[in-house]
Amino acid sequence: MFDGRSFFLVNVKDMIYSELCDKVKLIVEGTGKYIQEERKNFSAQNDVERKGHSNFVTYVDKASEKRLVDALGNLISGSGFIAEEGTSVLRGEKYNWIIDPLDGTTNFIHGLAPHSISVALQEDNILVLGVVYEINSGEMFHAVRGGGAFLNNKAISVSVNATHQQALIATGFPYSNFSKLDNYMLAMREIMEKTSGIRRLGSAAIDLCYVACGRFDAFWETHLNPWDVAAGALLVMEAGGRVSDFSGGENYLTGNQIIASNSLYYSDFYKIVNKYLG
Repeated sequence: MFDGRSFFLVNVKDMIYSELCDKVKLIVEGTGKYIQEERKNFSAQNDVERKGHSNFVTYVDKASEKRLVDALGNLISGSGFIAEEGTSVLRGEKYNWIIDPLDGTTNFIHGLAPHSISVALQEDNILVLGVVYEINSGEMFHAVRGGGAFLNNKAISVSVNATHQQALIATGFPYSNFSKLDNYMLAMREIMEKTSGIRRLGSAAIDLCYVACGRFDAFWETHLNPWDVAAGALLVMEAGGRVSDFSGGENYLTGNQIIASNSLYYSDFYKIVNKYLG
């Protein structure tokens, strides 16, 4: 389990990553404008491919990822990619970009918000930079390890709620792997009974950002990939929150499960999720 405010990357100057982050934000914003323009003439009947059960991809996902890979690859020589649509499978020895070019594709297909772009950077397998852009609202979230979290360049922090009664929770429903659906529903029932409500937005990256800025008090979901959570997880940690897997460990990036919460509420929320899904 990580508390982002207590962890600093050794031998890295914050200014270097701050300058890099500004360049990433410009690249992401430009890609977001492309996605907005393409949505105007998008056809849900003709422009959608199916990758699996309830798992869709569009030409916009693919074209956006290519734009991001081409531009981000020019920022750091020899950097590699972990990208949803597989535009590049090159892995870097030291630096790797983790990219979701359109998180919330189903929302995009149906003309719903939110849908977002998520970009994170790993140095030696440690998250050091994260950018998430919600395309419809124009909200740009960013964080550099050790430097705090920001929304449209204003500092943000997680909520200070410590009780179930006042907690607003975010999650995502299983859509392709239903092996733990029964236990998932048991966890959801207890959370529904104890908290003030559950929301399902359709973009894990945005769910995490909303925890980071205090709109949600906690988030949990299963069967996610690194590109779904990498940038958002760093944002939560840098905003003073906690991130873990369902067993309280650190395998949230590649372990297909994640809990994120403010530090005051984390323990009580974790106990419910762990009881049914840990």
